[in-house]
Amino acid sequence: MNKIFYIMGKSSSGKDSIFKMLKKKYPQYKTITLYTTRPIRQGEIEGEEYHFVTEKEFNKMKKEHKIIEYRTYDTKCGLWIYFTADDGQIDLKKNTYLVIGTLQSFDAMCQYYGRDKVVPIYLEVEDGERLQRALDREKIEEHPKYAEVCRRFLADSEDFSEENLANAGIKKRFQNREIEICMKEIETYLDTIYSE
Repeated sequence: MNKIFYIMGKSSSGKDSIFKMLKKKYPQYKTITLYTTRPIRQGEIEGEEYHFVTEKEFNKMKKEHKIIEYRTYDTKCGLWIYFTADDGQIDLKKNTYLVIGTLQSFDAMCQYYGRDKVVPIYLEVEDGERLQRALDREKIEEHPKYAEVCRRFLADSEDFSEENLANAGIKKRFQNREIEICMKEIETYLDTIYSE
């Protein structure tokens, strides 16, 4: 039975790195490219990390009932919208998928496709280490936005609270202290799901 493996965690928990490693390890799994209205960051490529669209484009898709889920963040740089679109990328009759998202988007995908089809892969990193990773990443930007790093860090405490994790049914957690060890644990987990 095909699944959507849903990678999530607080900012700077290593989601993008794990996602890229899983894509390489499991090339047969398709990916879903999410959408955002936030500006593209240095090193990002349109269509890889996200589809970067305008708010006008988002509103058009919403009017056409093509939005599965979305969330809006009031950032230090303005309103940023992240969303998943029903744009023909997902066909569970044919494929298994790897996706990165938030707890809120995970829950919406479960409601849309069914909880039995969406498998959470929740990454955790100790807060001090996670904050340092975020600062190091922001430092290399042409115009670092440290206030936004702080806002995101604090928002994650609410978004990924223990209560919210429990309500979403997140039980299995992967500690991402060392990425190679974390990857091995995730690989074993995925293999177990398909051997059931």
